[in-house]
Amino acid sequence: MVLDCAVIGGGPAGLNAALVLGRSRRKTILFDDNKPRNAVTSKSHGFITRNGIHPQEFKKIAQGELSKYPNVRLEPQRVHRINKENNLFQIETENAEVYSAKKIIIATGFKEILPDIPKAKEFYGKSLFGCPYCDGWELRDRPLAVIAEEQQTAFHMAKVVSNWTNDLIIFTNGRKVLSLEEKALLKNNGIGINEKKISSLIGKEGLLEKIQLEDGTSVLREGGFIASEWKQAASFDSLGYTLNEQGGITTDSWQRTNTEGLYACGDTRIAGASQLIIAAAEGSMAAIAVNAALIEEKYSQDK
Repeated sequence: MVLDCAVIGGGPAGLNAALVLGRSRRKTILFDDNKPRNAVTSKSHGFITRNGIHPQEFKKIAQGELSKYPNVRLEPQRVHRINKENNLFQIETENAEVYSAKKIIIATGFKEILPDIPKAKEFYGKSLFGCPYCDGWELRDRPLAVIAEEQQTAFHMAKVVSNWTNDLIIFTNGRKVLSLEEKALLKNNGIGINEKKISSLIGKEGLLEKIQLEDGTSVLREGGFIASEWKQAASFDSLGYTLNEQGGITTDSWQRTNTEGLYACGDTRIAGASQLIIAAAEGSMAAIAVNAALIEEKYSQDK
C-alpha cells in the first residue's frame, strides 16, 4: 500500500499534522521514537486549554484522539533513511521495514546541546530553562541568571528575561562576548554582568541556589535561563532540502521545502525554544498543504 503521507516525528507538530491528515481521509503513518526534546520538562505552557500540562500527558491525549481515525497509524520506531524514487518516498525504519509514501512531513525537531558546565543537566528543566515565554512566569520576581556564551544570544536573552525580573545577572562563562555599548545598555537597565568562568551549579533536587565561579566566589541565584547549541534531531540529507542560517530546514509559508513533496514543520524549521502551540499550528498548515497538493494532483491527472 502506498501511503498518502508519512509524518516523521511525534511531537506537537507531527501529532497535529497527523490529526488534520486523518480528518482529510488521507492514509497516514506517524513515526515516533518517543525521544522528545522536552523530555526533561514537567510542565508545558502557553497552549490555551492545555497550559501547565505534562508533555507526556499532552501526547497521550493527542494519540487517543488520533486513534479515532482509521486512516492514521502510529508507528513507535525511528526512521533510519528516506529516499525518493519515481515520485515516491521510500522510508526505511530502524527495524529494516520499508514504507512508500506520496508525501513526507518532517517534524523531528532539534536537540539541545547544553554548555559544558558541571551539573547543568541536573538543573535543566527544573530551575534552568531555555524559553522565557515557556517558563518566565513561574520564575517571575526571583533573582535569576542568564547563562549564554555567544554574543548575539547573550545580549538578546538578557533583554528578554529582564521582562520577568528586576534582579538579573548574565553569566558569559569566561567569555568576552559583549561589546562596551551592550554592557552599558544592560547596566543602565539594572542587569548585572559576570564574565568569570563557571566551575559548578549548586542546589538541591534540581533547584538552583547559587553559581560557583572558578575564582572561588559564588553568586546566589534561584533559577534562570541557559542558551544551548541546537542541532537537527534527525538528518535526511539524501532528500536534498536546504538549511537556513540557524540550521533549520528552509520552507515557504506553507511548510513546503525545495524538494517536491517534502514538507517540514515545528522546531525542525527554527532552532531555539519554541512553544507547543506554534509547532502544532505549523503541523496543521503542513497537513493542509499536503492535502491540497494531493487534490490538485488528482484533478490534473483527469485533464
